[in-house]
Parts: sequence; structure tokens; C-alpha cells
Amino acid sequence: MLNAELIPISKIKNKELSSLLIARKGGVTTIKITDQILYQPSNANQLSKILQLDYKTITYHLNLMIDHKFIEKEQITHSYIYYPSKKLYKYIEEYNMIKNFLKIE
Repeated sequence: MLNAELIPISKIKNKELSSLLIARKGGVTTIKITDQILYQPSNANQLSKILQLDYKTITYHLNLMIDHKFIEKEQITHSYIYYPSKKLYKYIEEYNMIKNFLKIE
């Protein structure tokens, strides 16, 4: 992977993704949730416990990413499982560039 210092923010072409993750105060939280979903699709309650974040915070960020079609959900019994969308995988390189820009591991 390229060094974060070598990647200028101007290289990120997906303005929708960059505004969601860089321009917003909660972008870092959105990245943490998205990273966990990339690692293992989960429901909101599981994400809340794993990331030690409030359930309402989790659902807010999930809904934001769903609205922009970077995360999808599927109902399983009485719960929803959240997983990465094809759109997120399409822009995964830019997603990782944003993480590097924000210095998030």
C-alpha cells in the first residue's frame, strides 16, 4: 500500500464518499463501523457491543451509509444484518485512501 503522505486528497475522485467520511464531523465513526462490516457483516446490536458505541449512534451511521448505497441490509428474522455493498467494493481503493488521509488504522 502507498504511504499516506504520498496520496494527495485531490486523488480521491468520489466526492460523495469523501464528503461522507472527510467533510463530516462523524466521518471517523462511520469509518470504524464500515471497517467492522467489511470484516464481518453484523447487526446493529453486535456493532454497538464490538465498537462500544451507543446503539442510536450505530444506526445513525448505518442509515447514512445505506442512504448513499455504500452499505446494504438484509432482514433475518427480527433483525437486520448489515454488509458492504457492491458500490463500496467498487470504491474500496478510494475508501482506503481516505482512511490513510485521516490516519485511521
